Amino acid sequence: MKLIRFGTHGREKPGLLAADGRRRDCSAHFFDWNRDFFAGGGLERLRRLDAARLPEVPEDARWGAPIARPGKIICIGLNYSDHARETGAEVPKEPILFMKAPNTVVGPYDDLLIPRGSRKTDWEVELAVVIGKEARYLDRPEDAPDCIAGYAVGHDVSERAFQIERGGQWTKGKSCDTFNPLGPFLATPDEITDVRNLSMWLSVNGQRRQTGNTRTMVFDVHYLVWYISQFMTLEAGDLISTGTPPGVGMGMKPPQFLSPGDVVELGIEGLGSQRQVCRSEN
Repeated sequence: MKLIRFGTHGREKPGLLAADGRRRDCSAHFFDWNRDFFAGGGLERLRRLDAARLPEVPEDARWGAPIARPGKIICIGLNYSDHARETGAEVPKEPILFMKAPNTVVGPYDDLLIPRGSRKTDWEVELAVVIGKEARYLDRPEDAPDCIAGYAVGHDVSERAFQIERGGQWTKGKSCDTFNPLGPFLATPDEITDVRNLSMWLSVNGQRRQTGNTRTMVFDVHYLVWYISQFMTLEAGDLISTGTPPGVGMGMKPPQFLSPGDVVELGIEGLGSQRQVCRSEN
């Protein structure tokens, strides 16, 4: 299944992306794709719906993020060996964890806001993982698939000056408004043949910047879910951003960053693509 949400920001309704490419409205049957939905067996109830009988979503309806605001967003730093090399960092011996504010999540085609005082807003295409049920002290990585609701394209936007040059943790450079476009849909695991081998890409103004594959992850998705569960309880509806391949602006020579008017496009095999226009908050 491919879960979508649609409508005005903050008032989105739940839906499905049907096999014919049309969006279908599920709001008569479900309130939202949120923690209660995932934790309460909602995916199994959703599978019993006949998508062909659901009303169509108007073609001009905005695409929202495919899940409601998550309880928490956990991000993984330097999780692609080739990305670590481009930044001059050592490949981590354990996953690097940091948090991103949940209110950063927006739709896949919403504008990307360059924050006030920004000099170094950067791009990062990432595989996003949505948790389907509580994961706490999992015994082994092989237990992780049972806790995963699905996968989506994530854009882990970063302000590098805020992140690196202003002291403290990375969170302040990761949590500006609109810094986590998500979607266009959440694909349940049965839609993905091999999550360890998905090609991914990102372009700025039509020029390819990132080309990668999840096979170069240092720590794969199942290991990450297991690992995180040793330090915090993952709850249904939580979001994990699993790291980015090489080609970020910070790693270019000389470094390049986003400006108002730039257009960013990105995608992951089997998970669709996004497009954002950058504009200034000033």
